[in-house]
Amino acid sequence: MRVNVMVNDDIRGVSFILLGMVLFSVQDVLIRNLADDGSLLQVLTFRGLLGTLVILAFMKFTNRPIDLTSSYPILSATRVILFFSGFLCFYFALTGMPLAEATALFFASPLFITLISKFALREEVGAFRAAATIIGFTGVLFIVKPSPESFNAISLLPIFSALTYSISMMIARYTKEKDTIWQQMTHLYIGSAAFGAVASMCLVLLGIDEADLPGGGYLVRGWSFADSSVVIIIGCVAAIGSLGMILLTSAYRLGTPAIIAPFEYSLLFMAGAWGYFLFDEIPDNYSLFGMFLIVASSLFIFFRESVRRKPLAVKTSLRT
Repeated sequence: MRVNVMVNDDIRGVSFILLGMVLFSVQDVLIRNLADDGSLLQVLTFRGLLGTLVILAFMKFTNRPIDLTSSYPILSATRVILFFSGFLCFYFALTGMPLAEATALFFASPLFITLISKFALREEVGAFRAAATIIGFTGVLFIVKPSPESFNAISLLPIFSALTYSISMMIARYTKEKDTIWQQMTHLYIGSAAFGAVASMCLVLLGIDEADLPGGGYLVRGWSFADSSVVIIIGCVAAIGSLGMILLTSAYRLGTPAIIAPFEYSLLFMAGAWGYFLFDEIPDNYSLFGMFLIVASSLFIFFRESVRRKPLAVKTSLRT
């Protein structure tokens, strides 16, 4: 009976993961479509505001204690800064490179987690995981193509996002004994709203606009409320992102992380499909091979950790 319950929970967990990935893929497309008329800081601010309200409502509805404090204020603030800056870079990168390539580079997060575990935390990383990490970063090079003829500097942004995400996950691992997952998530969304609003006000006070940053209008453009279509899309991004977050959190509460986590890589195929059908994006053979290496090596790390019962990269979602 217990086995059947666990299997059913894993099936439900996988279903939540897949539905969450569908929502996040749609969110990424909407964020990209706002690049010409919207403000990325406005998107992150309202996504953070709605996300906070959704989390608080969910906690109230499920009779969980609502506590916005942290037992590790400095580490929590550091994690918020890393998350905000990392996803700001990732979403901006979506406007300048194929969706599938940006998504694949972000999925290098487990590789960074392995490196941090080895060199910063002095944890044991065996030869197999070390080899998988090297192979994975080789895949990153195939996508980035660091040559004068084909290098695209914006491709470094998803890599930076993967790095900041990895560091923030290691911080979450350290603080989880006293800060609940709901406290940690609330901090992230409140931080996104606060940093987005403050950054926008600073740009206004400094008089910085699109003319001062050619090609970076999405980052410095003022907020828009006059264009109803922009406001509606921003609202949809906030709602979809919040619902996706609830689905992924529920998935990891229900299912076994080592079993359900690999299904997050379905997002890569969804990003590829959206990119092909909506934006006529077809990654070249080098990028496709690089994606394969990143996914294969990351999945190996997932399964290797589950076998060794030393989970570093499979405890929480890769997206939030």
